[in-house]
Amino acid sequence: MTINLRTLQLNFPNTIEQSDDELRLLIAAKLYENGTLTSGQSAELAGLSKREFIQVIGNYNVSVFSTLVEDLEADIANA
Repeated sequence: MTINLRTLQLNFPNTIEQSDDELRLLIAAKLYENGTLTSGQSAELAGLSKREFIQVIGNYNVSVFSTLVEDLEADIANA
């Protein structure tokens, strides 16, 4: 399932060392963590496969196992 995307331009100070891809992943992980997006939607936003997204979000202290049952059901329905 492809999500409709909109463009958002953010200006970050040059002192932030993360790449654009890493910043996009951080945003996607946070939106997944707070339940705004499913893991599949977050993966798409981050430009990763769902498997890759699930593997890397632990690096940002986000757990796929703390997900609510409703979120898991939505992920299964959208798989």
